[in-house]
Amino acid sequence: MTAVKDDFIPLTDACVLAVAGPSERYLAMVEGAFKVLVEMPGGGLIVSGDARARQKARSVIVAMSDLYDRGIDISETDVRRLIEQPASTPSDTSSAPPVDQRNTVIMGRRGAIAAKTAGQAAYLKELGEKDLVFAMGPAGSGKTFLAVAHGVSLLLSRRVDKLIITRPAVEAGERLGFLPGDLNEKIDPYLTPIWGALDDILGAQVLAKKRETKEIEVAPLAYMRGRTLNYAYVIIDEAQNTTRMQMKMFLTRLGEGSKMVVTGDPSQVDLPNKNESGLAHAVGLLGTVKGVGVAELTADDIVRHELVARIARAYDNEHKNSFS
Repeated sequence: MTAVKDDFIPLTDACVLAVAGPSERYLAMVEGAFKVLVEMPGGGLIVSGDARARQKARSVIVAMSDLYDRGIDISETDVRRLIEQPASTPSDTSSAPPVDQRNTVIMGRRGAIAAKTAGQAAYLKELGEKDLVFAMGPAGSGKTFLAVAHGVSLLLSRRVDKLIITRPAVEAGERLGFLPGDLNEKIDPYLTPIWGALDDILGAQVLAKKRETKEIEVAPLAYMRGRTLNYAYVIIDEAQNTTRMQMKMFLTRLGEGSKMVVTGDPSQVDLPNKNESGLAHAVGLLGTVKGVGVAELTADDIVRHELVARIARAYDNEHKNSFS
């Protein structure tokens, strides 16, 4: 029988509070996952349990403390993923799980924004290296939020002059001309996820100012025709709902010093003729072209409620079985 021993992990009191989480929930998750006891005597944490369990718990706690030290807010999703991917080298108590090898995108108003999964890290790498990136994945995988965060970082560092966001308005089955209000009021309902991401990153006041100065611009997809977009970062969201001709029109707007990100979920096409979707066609046609990047996120990259990942996997399995 393995003897139960203790490990002391020295941490600042502020770090202990961050690692413990709201009502010490994060520590409870670690205790439940590895069958250990974690105590807070002051100046750090004590982990009690058998050697193997202590090592796994310690690796997760060290990885969490590293997130705190880097200014990244620890979330329940982070803790869950660290628990699911403990450090692979038992003798190295300082190493973090592979998921923690990430690059910070930008300091948002709630802390640093960074990839939370290996898939997201690969996506950020593509965003940093390519002028045109196609990002495909299920809801909650971070494809839109990380594109927005990367665009904001380029805007704030003056590497681009403008952030332009567009999205096909097909979900409600209505034409923009029949909707009440001015242009922004017509298109805004379709761009709620984008504005939510921008608000999380910049805050309402900064966002409002940049919209007023037109550094951040919203434009219906139809209004992109005829424009040449120079020194801009351009995002088209829900791109699976563009037709092939709309996609060609959009991609050929790319001008000098500009970058484009095309995000969408090929399994969520709302067009009457699903085979007409411009996203899958463009990826197949351009995926191997020099300067073009393709990031394929999966249910493993979903960072919302853990149930969302299960739902996505269930639908993916049904889709695969229907074609098998």
